[in-house]
Amino acid sequence: MNWSNIIQYLRRFSCARRGVNIDRTSYIDNLVSFGRLVKIGGEVKVKVGANCEISRCAEINPWFGRILIGRNVFIGPHVVIYGHGGVEIGDNSLIAMHSCIVSSNHTVPIRNQLIRDQPDIKLPTKIGRDVWLGAGVRVMGGVTIGDGCVIGAGAVVVNDLPPYSISVGVPAKVIGFRE
Repeated sequence: MNWSNIIQYLRRFSCARRGVNIDRTSYIDNLVSFGRLVKIGGEVKVKVGANCEISRCAEINPWFGRILIGRNVFIGPHVVIYGHGGVEIGDNSLIAMHSCIVSSNHTVPIRNQLIRDQPDIKLPTKIGRDVWLGAGVRVMGGVTIGDGCVIGAGAVVVNDLPPYSISVGVPAKVIGFRE
């Protein structure tokens, strides 16, 4: 066993004790954070499928929800995924650097109440199989992105996207379909 394999084993072992299930064929780079998890009753809060790669400085934080990452998924450097309301990422997807996926929103209170003190609205977010999120894409809570979609760099996805669509812009708009 080489040093790289030992380091990966120790990362998986440490994560498993905290409610993160990482397949032994997946690679977790340096400085990846899975939040401040506390394993409650054996429940898995984050599951990473086989042959995935999670790059340096990614933040994969379930925030009392769940994050399910399929097989053969690439998550680029500095990606943030917050799983308050639940996040699912399908097999063979690519999430480019500096992208952000959320699954909740804040309520907007009346003036004399602090926003910070309001509860989150949980909004499950689903990304299909074979999806490519370009650099800096933002996927907002409650959105479903269909299988095979391509989302251009810097887009903000606020509505569901149909399978095999190509979308760009703020907010993301469908400009075509994969053939």
